[in-house]
Order: sequence, then structure tokens, then C-alpha cells
Amino acid sequence: MADLTPFLKLANGIDALAEHTGRIVAWFSMGMVLVQFTIVLMRYVFGVSSIWMQESIFYMHGFLFMLAAGYTLYRDDHVRVDIFYREASPRYKASINLLGTIFFLWPVCALIWYAAFPYVEISWIVLEGSRETSGIPAIFLLKSAILAFAVLVSLQGLSTIIRAAHTLKTGIAPQNPNAERTISS
Repeated sequence: MADLTPFLKLANGIDALAEHTGRIVAWFSMGMVLVQFTIVLMRYVFGVSSIWMQESIFYMHGFLFMLAAGYTLYRDDHVRVDIFYREASPRYKASINLLGTIFFLWPVCALIWYAAFPYVEISWIVLEGSRETSGIPAIFLLKSAILAFAVLVSLQGLSTIIRAAHTLKTGIAPQNPNAERTISS
């Protein structure tokens, strides 16, 4: 069998992208809280409202969940029914991850891309903006997060496949140098 070291470097690069993206978009959750607090304060204390601020919460929410999906897959924090998976051997887990990515994850990402591309393309062509006069004039950017989701999750799927192939070859799950180190007691 071939040496998988160059592929593991690619997987580490993909994982680093997921890590950085996840850490950046995580700040949107704080932004959502601060903006919502400001909206409530402005409305009920000062009697003023801002459509732009209200819409910004939808934008941050959309970007947070769409762009952090690859990070969630990287951290293995996605929803999983792990009755059998949790206690399984590394090779069994690698087989499940490999087959699940090839037969489920990638086809779903391809379907999302295929269905969303015309939708996003039209939005870019007309530079779609808010229906409200004082709203955010960038719905085309928000819709683009759908395509970014498909790309980021597909890339993370590639990293999963590379790591699964390594585990199936060696029987040992490769360590990710980008992963946080935890101190065990």
C-alpha cells in the first residue's frame, strides 16, 4: 500500500482551515447576544428600532451555523447515534466514517450544491438585498453561505476519508497536530 503521509498533511491543512473557520464564526454567537441586547435596550428604553440591526442577527445566525458545520465535523461533535460506534475498534470506526462520508455525506453536499447554486447565482446577478429600505443590502452574501457550507463540509469529509484510510491501513488513528491538547489526570 502507498504511503499516506502526504495525504495526512493535506488532512491536517483541511483540519486547520476548519479550526480557524470555527473559531472565527463562533464569535457570531457573542455578536448575536450583544446586538439583541442593544435592540431590546433601544426599543424599550429609548423607543427606537433598527431594521438593520434586527437583520444582522439573522445574518450572524446563518453564518454561524452554515460555516461552523465543517468545524463541528472536524471536532466530531455532530449528532451521531453511537450505540455501536462508541465502543468500537479504531478500524471499525474508520470503516463507518469512510463509508458514511462516501455514501452519505458527499452525496448530500453535492445535492445541496446542485440545488443551491442557481438560487445563489440569481441572487448574485441581481445583488439581492433586503426587502426593507433600511435593511442589509447583502442577501446574496447570506445565500452564499449555503455553498460555503457544502464546500467546507465536503473538504472535512475528505480529511475524514484520509484519516480513515490511514487507520484502516495501520490500525492506529492518526493524531491531528491541530487538535487541542488536553491534560489528563
